[in-house]
Amino acid sequence: MINLSLIIQRLPELLYATGTSLLLAAGALIIGSAFGTFLAILETSSSGLARGLIKIYTTILRGTPMLIQIVFMYYILNSYLQFSAFWCALCAIGLNSSAYISQIIKAGIRSISHGQIEAAQTLGIPRKELLKTIILPQAVRMVLPALGNEAITLIKDTSLASMIGVAELFFAGKVIIAQTYDALSVYVVIAVIYLMITISLSYAITLLESKLSYHAADKKSF
Repeated sequence: MINLSLIIQRLPELLYATGTSLLLAAGALIIGSAFGTFLAILETSSSGLARGLIKIYTTILRGTPMLIQIVFMYYILNSYLQFSAFWCALCAIGLNSSAYISQIIKAGIRSISHGQIEAAQTLGIPRKELLKTIILPQAVRMVLPALGNEAITLIKDTSLASMIGVAELFFAGKVIIAQTYDALSVYVVIAVIYLMITISLSYAITLLESKLSYHAADKKSF
């Protein structure tokens, strides 16, 4: 049976660790979005070398478990860079996410009609300005649901950081279980916390998508 008194007593610890999980997910999403967008822009360029290197990068990161990447970052790269466990996990999860986000953004960029791009080039708009004002805003709006799914996945993936000692939600739960031997109660609470976060994020993404669609339709009406 679920021990409610244990849950009430240890809930502050779990909520504090939840903050670490959210911070880790947010940081990884920022790294993944920034680097992933950069990779997508390069992959849609005319440089064959850039496309080949990015293909290798994304294949390796998408084809190997994130847990191995986190351990690799911590035990190998950390011996040279001297990062804390939190920063090693943040970098590993962020880079892994960038491989997925790059493919999402690339799909969004390729969905933009060539007519818009050709018209902008005819007007002499520089590529940097073209990407900033025409291509990327439309691409992001089109792939927003996929980006939202990636953000939700990142929140759950933060539990892998417990393997290198990051005191996130899952790690805090394991500590409490080791002290109380009540795995059922603790895991139920952890599952509920993850569920509440993902549901809230899904709802926020749906609202944002509706708002962007409304503004896009409103602009077309003028």
